[in-house]
Amino acid sequence: MMHGRNNGKKLMVVRIVKHAMEIIHLLTYANPIQIIVDAIINSGPREDATRIGSAGVVRRQAVDISPLRRVNKAFWFLTTGARESAFRNIKTIAECLADELINAAKGSSNR
Repeated sequence: MMHGRNNGKKLMVVRIVKHAMEIIHLLTYANPIQIIVDAIINSGPREDATRIGSAGVVRRQAVDISPLRRVNKAFWFLTTGARESAFRNIKTIAECLADELINAAKGSSNR
């Protein structure tokens, strides 16, 4: 929750995650922590492209991603998706976050 009016509100994020975990438990009857772990594993990128340039010629080269960057990018993808789906929507951000996590854990791309 780093953008705009939500910047720096840690208690709000804790409340959102708590409600999202309750929604996950009600919808899946599974352990919410395991759903979050599966979502992070499934949504993290495995490789990235970097710029390699010599003598004024720049080309993109595929490289593997370190495990920590993979986890960080997975968190960023999940939170950005939840925030964008909750914007101008009747659903709360906790419901959108729960939907993002459940779909990412299943490997589904449903909205």
